[in-house]
Amino acid sequence: MLTFKQYVRAQSLDEACDLCQKRSNLVLGGMLWLKMEDRAVNTVIDLSDLGLGTIEPVEGGWRIGAMATLRDLELHPGLAALTGGAMAESVRHIVGVQFRNLATVGGSLYGRFGFSDVLTLFLALGAVVHLHKGGDVPLEEYVTRPYERDILTHVFLPDQPGRTAYLAQRNISTDFPVLTCAVALRPEGVRCAIGARPMKASLLTDEAGLLSGGVTPESAAAFAEFAAGRMTFGSNLRASAEYRREICKVLVRRALLACKEDV
Repeated sequence: MLTFKQYVRAQSLDEACDLCQKRSNLVLGGMLWLKMEDRAVNTVIDLSDLGLGTIEPVEGGWRIGAMATLRDLELHPGLAALTGGAMAESVRHIVGVQFRNLATVGGSLYGRFGFSDVLTLFLALGAVVHLHKGGDVPLEEYVTRPYERDILTHVFLPDQPGRTAYLAQRNISTDFPVLTCAVALRPEGVRCAIGARPMKASLLTDEAGLLSGGVTPESAAAFAEFAAGRMTFGSNLRASAEYRREICKVLVRRALLACKEDV
């Protein structure tokens, strides 16, 4: 159980950032996974008063506040149009509606959890996170960084032409995923993110040019084999590394063909 001595509703980002510099302090987010930790902290920092719960169109894409919930992502018509329904698909199996009404985008991305459906899709979409002190950082770079004592305030999703598909394998609905897969077909090429390996999501592009002639059943199968060979997989109580590698081939191939069918 998480225990703390002091609760602070920050009234500015500067205040929140100053407070989180102390190793004994912690930003709350939606307070869902954190409450399950066996940990004692000095001060917990609530960002609810900072206006970070919005999803708004900006030049070139969408700006999503860190305190926007997963349910907000699921129901937002603009994000549905941007992703062809992949946004809602990526979150609809996460526990239940009550949970998604509380879990935040910022918590999902800052935590960089291996099981994160949100991280997988946002990585494929070319998201850029904005840190209060650190500025804009591409998500594909951010996932490789160590945890920083900074406040993730917003996420930018570029509005790019192309198609997107999201698939995940679960042993049972609402459980943590065995493997996650997001594919974004763009004019400049494909972005394929694989997560729940069980490590955090990682991004692949078509460096071998397997899809240069377009997406066909044959090229999709070839890229899926390439993706499964390039990714590292591990074993845990949900699945073995070998099983995940085989599932990767299936999900990548199906996601590519789903994008092709929408064209």
